[in-house]
Amino acid sequence: MGKGLRLYVRLMAMSVFLGADLISLGLKAGTGVSAQNERRVLAHIPGDIIIGALFSVHHQPPAHKVHERKCGAIREQYGIQRVEAMMHTLDRINADPAILPNITLGCEIRDSCWHSAVALEQSIEFIRDTLVSSEEEESQARCTAEAGSLLLQGKKPIVGLIGPGSSSVAIQVQNLLQLFNIPQIAYSATSMDLSDKSLYKYFMRVVPSDMQQARAMVDIVKRYNWSYVSAIHTEGNYGESGMEAFKDMAAKEGICIAHSDKIYSNAGEPSFDKLLQKLRGHLPKARVVACFCEGMTVRGMLMAMRRQRMVGEFLLVGSDGWADRYDVTDGYQKEAEGGITIKLKSAHVTWFDDYYLNLKPDANLRNPWFPEFWQHRFQCKLRGHPQENTIYNRTCSWRESLRHQYAQDTKMGFVINAIYSMAYGLHAMQQALCPGYKGLCEAMRPIDGRKLLDFLMKTNFTGVSGEIIHFDQNGDSPGRYEIMNFKHIGEDEYAYIHVGSWDQGGLKMNDEEIWSNSSEIIQSVCSAPCQKAQIKVIRKGEVSCCWTCTPCKDNEFVFDEYTCRACILGSWPTDDLTGCEPIPVQYVRWGDPEPIAAVVFACLGLMATLFVTSVFIKFWDTPVVKSSSRELCYIILAGICLGYLCTFSLIAKPHIIYCYLQRLGIGLSPAMSYSALVTKTNRIARILAGSKKKICTKKPRFMSACAQLVIAFLLILLQLGIIVALLIIEPPQVIYDYPSIREVHFICNLTTMGVVAPLGYNGLLILSCTFYAFKTRNVPANFNEAKYIAFTMYTTCIIWLAFVPIYFGSNYKIITMCFSVSLSATVALCCMFVPKVYIMLAKPEKNVRSAFTTSTVVRMHVGDAKKAAKSGKSSSSMANLFRRRGSAQDTISSNGKSVSWVQNEHSYRPNLWKRMSFHVKKKDSVEANQTAIIKPFSKEDTPADTSVKKQYEEPQVFQPFTCSITGVGDIGIGMIGSQTQGTTIMEQISCVVNRFTANISELNTMMLPGGATVSTISTAALPAATDTAACPPQHLASRSRQAPSTVTTYAEVVAVSSFCENCPTGKIYKHLPGTCMSSTRAKGMDEMVSLTPPSPFRDSSLSSDGSSPPSLSPASEAEYDQLLLRHFSQSSSSL
Repeated sequence: MGKGLRLYVRLMAMSVFLGADLISLGLKAGTGVSAQNERRVLAHIPGDIIIGALFSVHHQPPAHKVHERKCGAIREQYGIQRVEAMMHTLDRINADPAILPNITLGCEIRDSCWHSAVALEQSIEFIRDTLVSSEEEESQARCTAEAGSLLLQGKKPIVGLIGPGSSSVAIQVQNLLQLFNIPQIAYSATSMDLSDKSLYKYFMRVVPSDMQQARAMVDIVKRYNWSYVSAIHTEGNYGESGMEAFKDMAAKEGICIAHSDKIYSNAGEPSFDKLLQKLRGHLPKARVVACFCEGMTVRGMLMAMRRQRMVGEFLLVGSDGWADRYDVTDGYQKEAEGGITIKLKSAHVTWFDDYYLNLKPDANLRNPWFPEFWQHRFQCKLRGHPQENTIYNRTCSWRESLRHQYAQDTKMGFVINAIYSMAYGLHAMQQALCPGYKGLCEAMRPIDGRKLLDFLMKTNFTGVSGEIIHFDQNGDSPGRYEIMNFKHIGEDEYAYIHVGSWDQGGLKMNDEEIWSNSSEIIQSVCSAPCQKAQIKVIRKGEVSCCWTCTPCKDNEFVFDEYTCRACILGSWPTDDLTGCEPIPVQYVRWGDPEPIAAVVFACLGLMATLFVTSVFIKFWDTPVVKSSSRELCYIILAGICLGYLCTFSLIAKPHIIYCYLQRLGIGLSPAMSYSALVTKTNRIARILAGSKKKICTKKPRFMSACAQLVIAFLLILLQLGIIVALLIIEPPQVIYDYPSIREVHFICNLTTMGVVAPLGYNGLLILSCTFYAFKTRNVPANFNEAKYIAFTMYTTCIIWLAFVPIYFGSNYKIITMCFSVSLSATVALCCMFVPKVYIMLAKPEKNVRSAFTTSTVVRMHVGDAKKAAKSGKSSSSMANLFRRRGSAQDTISSNGKSVSWVQNEHSYRPNLWKRMSFHVKKKDSVEANQTAIIKPFSKEDTPADTSVKKQYEEPQVFQPFTCSITGVGDIGIGMIGSQTQGTTIMEQISCVVNRFTANISELNTMMLPGGATVSTISTAALPAATDTAACPPQHLASRSRQAPSTVTTYAEVVAVSSFCENCPTGKIYKHLPGTCMSSTRAKGMDEMVSLTPPSPFRDSSLSSDGSSPPSLSPASEAEYDQLLLRHFSQSSSSL
C-alpha cells in the first residue's frame, strides 16, 4: 500500500512536469526554435550515490533577453573551476577508504547561468530524474512509450544538491527541492532569509549569513567615522537582505544613509548612468558608497564612472560579491582604486591548482563545457572539435597554458567543503543505518532525505583550509572574513591587498596599508563632529547625521551625543564632561582672611568692653558713673560683649550647638543694648517734656532705677520669646546650601524668617532709640550723653541699613553678620562709654558734680516727706531769709549772680515738708540781679490761709543779721548788728547751703571743692522786721538732721550776685547750728517763687523711695502765675 501511494504521488508530479514541458516545447515551436538546440548541457559522472550540483558556468542572460533564458559568456572562476573542483574532489573522496568505503560517489552538474529561471528549469530536471527509479522501470517504460520517449532512462536520482552560488537562485531552488525532501548545501548563498528553518528546512550552507557580513561592513564604515554614506545593492534576495541588515545596523551606530538605491546586475548603461547622477547629487558630503552588490553590479558602476568622468570622487565598500575578483575590475582599475571589499575567509587550495593547471581539452572529456571555455579563454578555435567555435580566426596551438593570468576562485574552499559535507553526512548515515556493512544496505535504498538532513546537521570535520566545519541550528557556518583593499602598487599595476580581518571577535585593520597617514582618509560626513561639551541637535527634516552643534550648560555633562544632562545639586561636570563629581563643600574656616579679620576685630572689641566694664566698676560711686544710669549701662555692656562673642559661634564649623548659639546671640545681643537704650532715651525724653511745662503738676511715672531695669528686661524677654518661638517652629539644623549651582556651603539653616523676625524686633528698638535721640538732640552743651546716644543711633541705623542689602544680596552672609554685629557693638562702645572712660582716667578733675550741669539754674531739693513723718517732728518755715537790696552797696559775686531764699508758710506743717528748691538764676544784665529761691513744696495746691498769698504781694524788709561758718554743716550765727568785714556773698550762700546739705553725702560729693570750706561769712544789715526775732518752732529746732536718701539735683552751685546782710537782732537758736534767720517775717516781703521741672536725678531718687509725686506750689493764682512766667525763660528747660 505504501509503495502504491508513493507511486501515485510521483506519477502525478510527473504529469505536471510533462505538461510544463509540452507547453514549453509548443512555445518554442511557435518561435521556430528546435527543442534539440535548446537542450541544456550537463556533466554526469556515474556512481552508487549521485550528488547534484548547480554552478554558474555561464553568465546570466542580458536584461533584454531574460525572457529567452539564453545564458551569456562562459565563466572560468565561478563556472569551469567549480565544475573541475567538484569532479576532482569526488575523485579524492572515492579514493579515500575512510569515507564511504565500497561506495562510489557520482555527480550530475548543471548550469544555472546565475539566473533564477534557468536554475529552476534545471532543478526540474533533477526532480524528474529523481522520480524515475529502478523500482518502477516497467511503469517508466510504459509511460515512456506513451509519452514519446521524452524521459531519460537508467539515471539514478540525486540524494542532495550542491549550490547554487546566488542567494536569489538558491531560494527558488530550495522552494522546489524541499517538496521532495532533497537536502541542499550552498557554498556562496549568504542571504539572511535562508536562515529561516520554517521556510527553508532542507537548506544548509558552509558560508556565514549576510547578517555577519553586514556587521563587518558597518564596522569598517564606523572605524573611519564615515557617518554619511550612500547605499547601493543588487536587486534580488542577496542584495536586498544584505542591505536591509546593513541599514538596520548602521542606524544603531549613528550612520546615516544619504541615498539608497538598487539595480540589476545586467541593467543597461542608462540605468547605471542615472544611478551615478543620483549619487553625485549628495557630494561632497557622502563620498563613501556601501555596495552590497554582486560582482557584475560593481563592474557596471565602474564603467558608468568612466563615462561620467567621476574617477576618484567615490570610495566603494563592497561585499563578498566583489571580494577580490579581478574580472570585476579588469579594465577599470583607476575607477576601482581605493575600494575596500569583504571576502569570505578561504585558504588557497594548492592541490586544486596542480590538477586544474594541467588540464587540456583533448584529455578532459568529462567536462562538457571545457572546450568552450578553452576557446573563450585563449580566443582561438579547436579545429575539428565538435564544439568548434567559428567566431575565432586563430586556431589553438595546444601550447596554451591555464597558468597564464590564472587566479583561483576565491570561494574554491567553500565549494570543496560543501562537497565534503555531503560526503561526511552520507558516511555518517551509512555507519548508522548499515553498521558493519560496506556499501549500500537495504536501509539506504532509496536514501531518505529527511534522515540524511539529520546526519548533515550533525556533521563536524576539518575543512580544506584547516578550519572546523560545523552547522548551527539554522544550518549556517561561523563567519570569518578578510578585508581587501584594491590599490595601485606599481606602474599600471593594481592588486588586492589584505588589510584586515573580521570574525566574532570584531574588526582588525591595518590602516597604514590603506592610507600612509591619517590626513589622507577621506571624509564622508554630513556635519562636522561637535567639540567637547557640545551635543548634536538634529535639524528638522534632516537625517540624524546632519546636525548643528550646541554647547551644554555649565552644570551639564554630555550624557550622550544628543543629550546634555544636568548634574544634581552639589556636583559639577568632570573635565571630560562624561559625568559629575562632588563639589568641595565650603564653610567659613578659621584660617581664611575674612574670618581672621572678624575674629581679631571681635577680640579687640571684647577686650575693650571688659576694660570699660572694669573701669565702671572701679569708679562706681563717681558722678560720671552715677549720672549714666549705672544699671542700664551694665546691660548695654553685657549686650556689647555678647555681640562680640557671636562672631565665634558664627565662624565655627557648623554644628547643631553652634546653630543654637547663633540664633540666640544674633537676636539677644542687640536686643540687650537697644532695650536699655530705649529705656534710657525714653526717660530723658519724658524728663525734657516735663521741663517744658509752666508748672510741675505731676511727677513722671516709672523713673526709678528699678523701674528702668524692669522695663529693659521686659523688652529683652520679648525678644527672647520671639527667638524661642522660632527655634520651636524652625529647629536649627546643619544643612547644605546652594547659593549657586557651582557652590555648596555647609551652614546652619538660618532661614529668612529666622533672620527677619529677631532683626525686625531689634530694628524697632533701634528706630525707637533713634526717635528719642532725635527728640533730645537740643540739650544744653554741657550735657553730652543725649548727643552721644543720638550719634550712636544714627550710625547704627546706617550700619543696619547697609547690612540688609549686603546680607540678602551676597553669599558672604556669615562674614556680613559678624561685622555688622561687631560694628554695632563698637559704635555703642565708642560713642557712649569711651568719653566717660576718658574723663574718669584722663580728666579726673571733671569727674565732679558740677561738670554735668546742663543749666545755669541750680536746683536743690532737701528733705523727705516720709522720713519727716517718721520722726514725728514739725518743721519750721524759713521765709524771708534773704531779700535783694537795691542799694549800691549790694555785693555782686564774680559770676554776677545774687541769691534770695524763700520758703512757703504753708510748708510749716511737718507732714507737708517735701523738699526745698534752690535756684540760681543768671541775671539778664549787669544792673538786674536774679534771685535764688529755696522753698518747700507741699502736697496741696492752696495755702492754709490767704496770708501766704499776700506775702508774695506785700514788700518785706529784712533786717541785717550776721552769720559765720566754721565748716561744712556747722554754721555759727554771730551777734545782731555785728558785721564781719570782707565776707563775700558766696560765703553767705554757702552758709545757707551747707545748713541743708550737711548730711547729704551724695550732694556733698557733687559740690565744688571750695563750697565746703568757707570759714566765715561777713555780716550784712537787713531791714528791720515787723516782728522781733523769735526762736524757730521746737519741732524744727529739735529735728534730727537726717540727709535725704538721694540728691535731687545735679547742677553746680555757682556764685551769685546777691548778698546776705546781718542777721536781725534777737535770739539766736543754737539748736540749729549754721543757720541764721530772723524770728519774725515781714508781711510785705515780696517772695519770688520759681518752679522748675524735676531733674532726672531728683525724680529717680524719689521714685526709688516710693514718695508721691510733688504737689503744686501754693501760689497758683493769676498774679503768681505771672511772676512765674516772668522768670520761666531763665530757668532750666533741659537736663
